Amino acid sequence: MKMLVAVPCGDMCYIDFTRSCLSMQHVGEVQYFFAQGSLVYDARNQLSDIAIDHGFDRVLWLDSDMAFPPDTMVRLSADIDNGADLVSALCFTRKRPIKSTVYSAIYTDDAGIPHADAFQEWPEEVFPIAGCGFAVTMCTVDLLRKIRDKYKRPFSPIAGYGEDLSFCLRAKELGASMYCDPSMRIGHVGIAVYTEDAFRIEKEARK
Repeated sequence: MKMLVAVPCGDMCYIDFTRSCLSMQHVGEVQYFFAQGSLVYDARNQLSDIAIDHGFDRVLWLDSDMAFPPDTMVRLSADIDNGADLVSALCFTRKRPIKSTVYSAIYTDDAGIPHADAFQEWPEEVFPIAGCGFAVTMCTVDLLRKIRDKYKRPFSPIAGYGEDLSFCLRAKELGASMYCDPSMRIGHVGIAVYTEDAFRIEKEARK
């Protein structure tokens, strides 16, 4: 199996991200590609093309401001083995109010306003989602190929949504199975490292 680690990035990668990559356990034949640029959707489309056109089987998408455990690739790959087309780790925003970046619903209301409802609670085991940010996410190249065949550019933004949720909307239309694996401890690097603990502390303070 060929695994592409795809990293869209700007001018830098955080040291916590670099440490995480250096300690990550690999599954199959692994190659890393970094797509540098200010347009994240363009970088993701470039990386998607590389995965499809160069015979990869799976893509582990990593944002360059994430901190993640060594077995991230192993766990997400196991979830794909169990039948998922796409699986995200449980990640959080790096600004307050802290929110999860996995969503129970993505929709446009009667007034034409787009919405994405973030999960506030979740089970301990893998659970289905309507979409996610792509901070720490794995998908099959077969899914990328199907979306590119129909829509040409998988990550090009749909009005009102970022490139990641636009991808998820297209994947949903094609019947993709999307899940979140909440078992890993993921950090989003900013002024601090935002984790589930920070989310729960802030949530309690808002009551």
